[in-house]
Amino acid sequence: MPTHTRIRPFNTKVTYPEQNLDNDLCQAVVANGVVYLRGQIGQDLDTRESVGIGDVEAQAEKAMANIAMLLEEAGSSLEDIVKVVVYIIDPRYREAVYRVMGRWLKGVFPVSTGLVVSALARPEWLVEIDATAVISAPAEGARG
Repeated sequence: MPTHTRIRPFNTKVTYPEQNLDNDLCQAVVANGVVYLRGQIGQDLDTRESVGIGDVEAQAEKAMANIAMLLEEAGSSLEDIVKVVVYIIDPRYREAVYRVMGRWLKGVFPVSTGLVVSALARPEWLVEIDATAVISAPAEGARG
C-alpha cells in the first residue's frame, strides 16, 4: 500500500475566513515518487498574506519561490518538474508571467499548459501556477 506524504496541511476555514468553507487540504502530496503541488499564487505560505497586489510579475515570482520551497520540503527540486499549468486572469499577463517562470525553469523543459480564467480564489490574485514533479533517480542516460 503506497504511503502518501502530505506537506503543509491546512483547513480552508483559516485560509479563506471570508468564505464559508471547511476543507482539509495541503500544499503538496508526495505519492510514489511524484510531487503534486497545489496551485501557487502571490501569497506568503507562512503568514497567508497576499504579496504583489496589482503586480503580476511579483505574484508570479512569489508563486515560483513557493514552488521551489515546497519541492525542497518534498525532497525534490525545480529540475524535477515535468508539468506546469498557468492560470492568468488577463491574456496580457502572459508574457510577464512566462518570463518569470522561464527564469526559474531555465533548462528544465517541462510540458506546459496556459489558461485564461475569469477569476481566481481571491480578487487580488492575478496568476496561479500549478506544478507536478517526479523525484529523479540517478540518470541512466538523458535523451535530447
